[in-house]
Amino acid sequence: MQSCMDPSPGWRPGWTQGMNIGMRAFIVILLGCLLFAPATVASAAPPLRVGMELSYPPFEMTDPQGRPTGVSVKLAEALGRHLSRDVVIENIAFDGLIPALKTGKIDCIISSMTATPERSRSIAFSEPYLKTGLALLVGTASPVQSAADLDSPGRTIAVKKGTTGHHYASTTLKRARLLVLDKESAAVLEVVQGKADAFIYDSLSVYQNQKRHPGTTRGLLRPFREETWAVGLRPGDTQLQDQINEFLKKFRADGGFEKLGDEFLPEEKAAFKAQNIPFYF
Repeated sequence: MQSCMDPSPGWRPGWTQGMNIGMRAFIVILLGCLLFAPATVASAAPPLRVGMELSYPPFEMTDPQGRPTGVSVKLAEALGRHLSRDVVIENIAFDGLIPALKTGKIDCIISSMTATPERSRSIAFSEPYLKTGLALLVGTASPVQSAADLDSPGRTIAVKKGTTGHHYASTTLKRARLLVLDKESAAVLEVVQGKADAFIYDSLSVYQNQKRHPGTTRGLLRPFREETWAVGLRPGDTQLQDQINEFLKKFRADGGFEKLGDEFLPEEKAAFKAQNIPFYF
């Protein structure tokens, strides 16, 4: 007689075999999940943290809902799509952008930043993506007619802290009095009120500020010093630098910069063309 403790020849061996096959399949699937899940998470690219000061319309600004927008924001978003990375805009005061980049708070700077030799000793730059230059906003009663008139005793020249206009004035103008201000609007107000003879800034901003204050200011738009803007990067970050250069080349070839100009600067493009002044893009 078969013992009740012995396997039944009718079904127990088959059940055990089926259980073993099922358990092996489950273990294989589980190991597969454990093996591939970490790789999938690791392959997800981190967000691209882009630094800019959102107080320079139409390049860096906010919309009525407080969301970042402008030429530089759209450029950053297009770069993110090219890299298949989400973009996080970090709003940082202009003179704090390079320190933020060097300490790793941001991955790059897209903030209408001129690629100067001085800055190139501290950070790296992409290929230039935009041409600009220093121009002058002067008061209607100001004797200044060109940059040659700036460096004279009794002249008061306004500049925004940390800009190339600030650097130019501090290294070139030895006899004029400098007003170094934190905000563009404050420098413009000095000219509007007749407290400063000129404000050194880029030609597009000079045009826009003259339009806002037509009765008290004049815009000397033709640049007296040409400059280029580029994306700021940490030295040694050659992979991102190469990716950004590739993106900029393709973005220009696809008409991306022309579209940004048409969207944000149609009036300015027409005005510069009428005066035979080269436009930014």
